[in-house]
Amino acid sequence: MKKLLIIIFCLLLPAALLTAQTKSSDAFTLVLDAGHGGKDPGAIGKKGREKNINLAVTLAVGKLVEQNLKDVKVVYTRKTDVFVELNERAAIANRAKADLFVSIHTNALPKGAQGRGSETYTLGMHRAADNLAVAKRENSVIMLENDYENRYEGFDPKSAESYIIFEFMQDKNMEKSVNLATLIQQQFRSAGRIDKGVHQAGFLVLRNTSMPSCLIELGYISTASEEDYLLSSRGVNELAMSIYQAIKKYKTSHS
Repeated sequence: MKKLLIIIFCLLLPAALLTAQTKSSDAFTLVLDAGHGGKDPGAIGKKGREKNINLAVTLAVGKLVEQNLKDVKVVYTRKTDVFVELNERAAIANRAKADLFVSIHTNALPKGAQGRGSETYTLGMHRAADNLAVAKRENSVIMLENDYENRYEGFDPKSAESYIIFEFMQDKNMEKSVNLATLIQQQFRSAGRIDKGVHQAGFLVLRNTSMPSCLIELGYISTASEEDYLLSSRGVNELAMSIYQAIKKYKTSHS
């Protein structure tokens, strides 16, 4: 059964991962993806909703880039509170022939559990149960989409068996993705955040992109002190500055 699943998924891998894209100009294109939105609130805290935190930080990152990196074109998957399907988020990046895709999210734990700190994910292996749990939660958004079973090739976000394919994918952008994720975590640590590290997991939004990419979990909305920080101007500004500085360093080293 596992071998059959692997063969099927490999045959159906998005063409975006199998073909290299060429850019028509020398401009560096950055796609910023604010996770969730619209009818999909993401994780819900006592005071706020993930979708709003994600958007606030994403817009702040974009503003910093636009103001300070004039040779970078910023593309947003959303700039308002709207629902954007996972496939479309990746398609926006692929159509823009982006050099970098950064998806911004907020973490959560079951009631009663406490978590603190920021972590960044790239596509790939997810041996740790915690990594798989995060991927399952973020991927479950597809269940709000019409006909998701067919559109995502039978992928079941709740089934561990559906994630087998991610352990066999050869991501040509993995080294650059890990480099970006490492830079982001370094900046978070410098800003005083607890460094939860760089991990790999099977995120659908990363699977479909054809450029170096990562998914950031800013902090835990389910922990009161973390939620207060994530909802504060200070928190938004510090997190955005950390991500911006990492993108700036990445661009310098890969241009």
